[in-house]
Amino acid sequence: MQLSTQRPYTIAERAILSLLGGDVDYLERFRKVTALSRKVRSSEYLLTNGCNIRCEGCWFFEHDFDKGTTELKSVEGVREFAKRERERGITYAIIIGGEPTLVPDRVAAFVDVMDYVTISTNGLRRLPVDGFENVAVQISLFGGGQLDDQLRAIKPGGQRFTGLFETALRNYEGDPRACFVYAITEDGIEYIQDTVRRIHENGNRVSLNFYSKYNRDEPLRMQNAPRLVEEALRVKALYPDTLLSHPYFIRAIVTGESHWGSFGYDVCPSLSVDHPAHAERLANGNPVLPRFNAWAADCSTVNFCCTSGHCGDCRDSQAVLSWLLVSLDRFRESGARLKTWIEISESYWKQFCWAPYDAQSSRAQQRRVLPLLSNAI
Repeated sequence: MQLSTQRPYTIAERAILSLLGGDVDYLERFRKVTALSRKVRSSEYLLTNGCNIRCEGCWFFEHDFDKGTTELKSVEGVREFAKRERERGITYAIIIGGEPTLVPDRVAAFVDVMDYVTISTNGLRRLPVDGFENVAVQISLFGGGQLDDQLRAIKPGGQRFTGLFETALRNYEGDPRACFVYAITEDGIEYIQDTVRRIHENGNRVSLNFYSKYNRDEPLRMQNAPRLVEEALRVKALYPDTLLSHPYFIRAIVTGESHWGSFGYDVCPSLSVDHPAHAERLANGNPVLPRFNAWAADCSTVNFCCTSGHCGDCRDSQAVLSWLLVSLDRFRESGARLKTWIEISESYWKQFCWAPYDAQSSRAQQRRVLPLLSNAI
């Protein structure tokens, strides 16, 4: 067995190499994902209470987050807040809404300060290219097919429209910053393949989320979860490079189950560490994201967690992925399990254009595509 000459292996790495059966390639991949994870310290920011649509089941409006605080509109005030966050050790800003593309100047304030920035958008407006070249854009998609318009294409006044997914495809065609976040549901099983195909043909990538059914007594309850899992896995096999989600994660996001337990508040790592409600949770021994806080649009209020705070209804994709990633020790039981964890980690980071996984291909593509996109504005 020939070891890497990049640097000597530590005792811990030699133990991992032994667990991996001497597979040096997987050890190097392990090094890469863990080195990146140590650099990325995230928090989440609601930069505006405004949005140009009203998706059914949107936790932000269903639970009146838009009414809880007054948004900070001063760009300089947002920039100073971002600087304080950077001093707190945060390197990665996850910017959600409302709708971040309505306030690109506030997004730019974070771009000026943070090493990594991602926005979550409905896709109706396009994030400009100039000044935002390395901002990852995650585009929401509910159900697929005609379900997406049924669930999302609703104006703030209640009027319905059509073609939201088509608009997002046009806005981000060939854009290496973009990754669709596709919330699948058993009501839309028939649409999964065609939806992923269209994203593939548009030159984008997609990761999966799970749609908690709006206005139901049991939003996570399904009639046939195995069928939804089976179809998602089948489409993953058809489009392995476009559909980024790992098969292990696909099962976890649909069922809420891992090989050691169930997803829920007691294990969710994506909660605000400075929120006083979490003292008991922080003491239970289950890992959390270091320094993570979810901030309201006033840039001073710490929200409960990365989503609604209604844990019984939640199976947010980034929270579930984080749960798997911070649970490395659960995957050390065998070399096969550890390889799965490495692959899940890689699939997570591939969502973001700023991550080193697709750095060469993405930046080369940016040099080709982004000037064309900018000229098309």
